[in-house]
Amino acid sequence: MHGPDRWLAHLLINSEPSDPCLGLGGLFLDRHTIPPSFVSLFDSGSRTIQTNAAVRLRRRRFRGGFLSVSLSIKGGSDVEVMGQNGNHKSLVGEEEEEDHETASLSLCNKEEDEVKVKVRGSSSGAFNVTKHLWSGAVAAMVSRTFVAPLERLKLEYMVRGEQKKLFELIQTIAASQGLKGFWKGNFVNILRTAPFKAINFYAYDTYRNQLMRMTGNEETTNFERFVAGAASGITATLLCIPMDTIRTKMVAPGGEALGGVIGTFRHMIQTEGFFSLYKGLVPSILSMAPSGAVFYGVYDILKSAYLHSPEGIKRIQNMKQGQELNALEQLELGPIRTLIYGAIAGACAEAATYPFEVVRRQLQMQVKETQLSAMATCIKIVEQGGVPALYAGLIPSLLQVLPSAAISYFVYEFMKIVLKVEST
Repeated sequence: MHGPDRWLAHLLINSEPSDPCLGLGGLFLDRHTIPPSFVSLFDSGSRTIQTNAAVRLRRRRFRGGFLSVSLSIKGGSDVEVMGQNGNHKSLVGEEEEEDHETASLSLCNKEEDEVKVKVRGSSSGAFNVTKHLWSGAVAAMVSRTFVAPLERLKLEYMVRGEQKKLFELIQTIAASQGLKGFWKGNFVNILRTAPFKAINFYAYDTYRNQLMRMTGNEETTNFERFVAGAASGITATLLCIPMDTIRTKMVAPGGEALGGVIGTFRHMIQTEGFFSLYKGLVPSILSMAPSGAVFYGVYDILKSAYLHSPEGIKRIQNMKQGQELNALEQLELGPIRTLIYGAIAGACAEAATYPFEVVRRQLQMQVKETQLSAMATCIKIVEQGGVPALYAGLIPSLLQVLPSAAISYFVYEFMKIVLKVEST
């Protein structure tokens, strides 16, 4: 037996199954143990095999193939794999094909995962927006129902030009319409204020956070708060003013004969056209822009000042200790402070923008034949009653706004905790 033959026989007899030199279905050689004479058995040509020939070995899985020996000599020639049917296959081609399939499969899996993440993120984002809107809507429903009698008194002064004293007006309404007269138009009011407040609260939080990201600030500045509040007021006004116009028309003299929301809507469309629903849009925007800026800006400034105070920092630290807290205990300001700050913000906003509100209500009452501009309406009000006429009904309005704003902010913050609304 020649030298190479004896070496091969010795290798096959003495090797263990786990020996890295032997593989299932083939023989794998290590370049440090293989004699140069054995390599010469595989070279029938005239090439001279150097003793420093590199033998490149790989363990790979082949579909229906049998790898006997893998050699690479000075960059060597292609290594072949014998298939089950005796055909020869190029190892390089097989590897390239498998690598291409693996890469394609990996890419498909990656794309599929990305699509799943996008769909899940989109679904989660839409659900969070819905919860956010519902928080604002519920806040409006609760607060408006609670203060509906005060809202009715305010409208009597603003729309009907009532000159009676407050207690005399209360007695008149109670005697003519009973207790339910104080909640007259409350359902329509909820239909108007629920979507308005939902959009208003959501728009403010969204605009404020977007402005903070755009400027790169770690915390919202006062200017960003006022800008976000004004933008949210304009957004909600543009979307919700038709319902407000219908409600004003219903409580005006002769509104009882129009037949509710649908009847009033139909009457306005038929007699004055579709855009009559947007009467008073300009003063509404002029009113709601500063009103939203003051309302949300003042509340946020008060809230931020408290959370940065020693007492506020201590409260936040106690909330983060991991103990079980109910929804009321999770309010950052606490229940009482949330109500107080909401009332202060509402009073500031109402006092700052009340004249715009008076002009808007008067514009919504006008018919098409005698309709005046916003400026002309304002001048007419001053001519008839002086400057104080622009503040007619401010006292009952403040009595209505204080509890309304307090309850509105309290319920809104409470519902965000209950519904687990994430920051937008």
